[in-house]
Amino acid sequence: MDIKSSIAAQTYAQARQAAAPEPQSDSAATGFAKLAENFATTLMNGEATAKAAMVGDADPHALVQALAATETAIETVVTVRDKVVEAYQEILRMPV
Repeated sequence: MDIKSSIAAQTYAQARQAAAPEPQSDSAATGFAKLAENFATTLMNGEATAKAAMVGDADPHALVQALAATETAIETVVTVRDKVVEAYQEILRMPV
């Protein structure tokens, strides 16, 4: 066996190993789980602030901020849902 081809094969194996992508653990699933968790937390905070404002424990400014955050979260989720439904309908319309 030629020494040059042996060195080339060895170098290729090392480069291939270095350039191999690292396995990632369901980053999309983790992202959606975090998104859902943040959404639920935002809604719970808004409800807690609204309850506190009804009793008189929270100032009106905190209530307005909590309601605005809740509204933004709901609008975002509705927009994402609409885009997913639209994409699904586009897939159904594709000819087979």
